[in-house]
Amino acid sequence: MTLPLVTLTPAGPSAARRQVLARRVRLLVAATITYNVIEAAVAITAGTMASSTALIGFGLDSVIEVSSAAAVAWQFAAPDPQAREKVALRVIAVSFFALAAYVSIESVRALVGGADAEHSSIGLVLAALSLAIMPVLSYAQRRAGWELGSRSAVADSKQTLLCTYLSAVLLVGLGVNSLFGWSWADPIAALVIAAVAVKEGREAWRGDACCAVPLTAPRTGTDTAAGESAAGGDDACGCRPGCSCCSADAT
Repeated sequence: MTLPLVTLTPAGPSAARRQVLARRVRLLVAATITYNVIEAAVAITAGTMASSTALIGFGLDSVIEVSSAAAVAWQFAAPDPQAREKVALRVIAVSFFALAAYVSIESVRALVGGADAEHSSIGLVLAALSLAIMPVLSYAQRRAGWELGSRSAVADSKQTLLCTYLSAVLLVGLGVNSLFGWSWADPIAALVIAAVAVKEGREAWRGDACCAVPLTAPRTGTDTAAGESAAGGDDACGCRPGCSCCSADAT
């Protein structure tokens, strides 16, 4: 029996395409850093004025995100970004852990101390603005990093996506507290975010322990049965069973 011919996909993007993607990542990282510096200054100032632990924590989260984005910017400033990827991943992982530790401690303190934050219109506007901007930056960087095969760029995009979750938590927490006086809602939700941060930090620290960014473009149709990818995974794009990283849209 004659088997059908299989068309193999090229092993990753061309050199010209890689330059375009690397430049795109640098621009997205620069935009993320700029926005987070402004966000941190506004959130910490507004949080201090309103005695809001959630707002201050949100501002400090922005500072941590700047360190994560700066690590990726440092990586892609090198002639060979891949040579710096392991160090960049470690910095991103530590950023996740630091964020989880701070959010956990402040959430427990807010629950035990029962401190009541005042209404903050600035905080509500900032949270809503971040909720609209952060997903766009995260999605664009994740797609570029995924196509480029950069685990650090994908990991940093998750850090940005985590800011989206924190923005939603902050918006709900400030809104519920302003409307109903339920000051416990925000720290409870923030503890969930801290658990997510720990999970993402572990994945960044391991690098390619679970979901490896594919070194080749994903195959479709009959190409899927042609064999394993260059990343050595269990399916066409190099991911192990149960991982969701194979899709460019995966979080």
